[in-house]
Amino acid sequence: MSYVLQTTNSQFPAANVGSIDAYLYSLRKFPILDEEEEQALAIRFHEHGDLEAARKLVISNLRFVAHIARGYLGYGLPLADLIQEGNLGLMKAVRRFDPERKVRLVSFAVHWIRSEIHEYVLRNWSIVKVATTKAQRKLFFNLRSSKKRLGWFSHKEVETVAKDLNVKPETVLEMERRLSHHDASFDLPMGCDEDSDHFAPAAFLAAPQQTPEEHLEESDWREQSTRQMMSALASLDERSQHIITSRWLGEKKRTLQQLATEHGVSAERIRQLEQGALKKLRETIDISL
Repeated sequence: MSYVLQTTNSQFPAANVGSIDAYLYSLRKFPILDEEEEQALAIRFHEHGDLEAARKLVISNLRFVAHIARGYLGYGLPLADLIQEGNLGLMKAVRRFDPERKVRLVSFAVHWIRSEIHEYVLRNWSIVKVATTKAQRKLFFNLRSSKKRLGWFSHKEVETVAKDLNVKPETVLEMERRLSHHDASFDLPMGCDEDSDHFAPAAFLAAPQQTPEEHLEESDWREQSTRQMMSALASLDERSQHIITSRWLGEKKRTLQQLATEHGVSAERIRQLEQGALKKLRETIDISL
């Protein structure tokens, strides 16, 4: 999949760059392939891995993706983002397209394009996931059009929708409740100041921890200290490195006697080596500071 993305993303305009109208207008310059051309390109990519053939298959169908994406504008999401997700589905379809099936790419790609757009809508329509099961996903994308015809649901209307969509009435009612609620703003509404009568969740959350600036400063300090320590440790001889690591840096600290037995010297000699190594580490770190 990655090689299809790389070869296409770099050679056709992104839907979220500049004006969306300019992007849609630019799609007109890409010719629509006839069936024979499409089959030939698909065979080149499928059998020989020809990335230029894959690129041509993608760009010739970009306008079709934009057409499908427009059908999802009712969810309040940017058209540019919907198109980008649809383009991703098109690329996946090109990779999986089998020219031996003798069908047009656009017919094969519909499923993949809609699937990527559906996933994007479900991820971004609400902070809280509104559809997690297969039945809920099906209901999510059909209930909105049903409500346009039915308005507020009565018991009979709930039964009708449940029957039409082949789900339980309880599932219809649950999805209707989810769709009727919107995410509350974490901060104050636009135009409101802290002295107004409006309240937001952010005003009631204590923040005793560090500020982002303090956290970043501490993180940078720790990273710098770690680099200095590793550099200073590398300046020691191999035996001194082993002693310091075993005595101070290992998860399980080792005793002087254990190291003395391992190196074949006295515990006092290990202590002397340790003190000498620590002194050299401090001097090295002080110089670097």
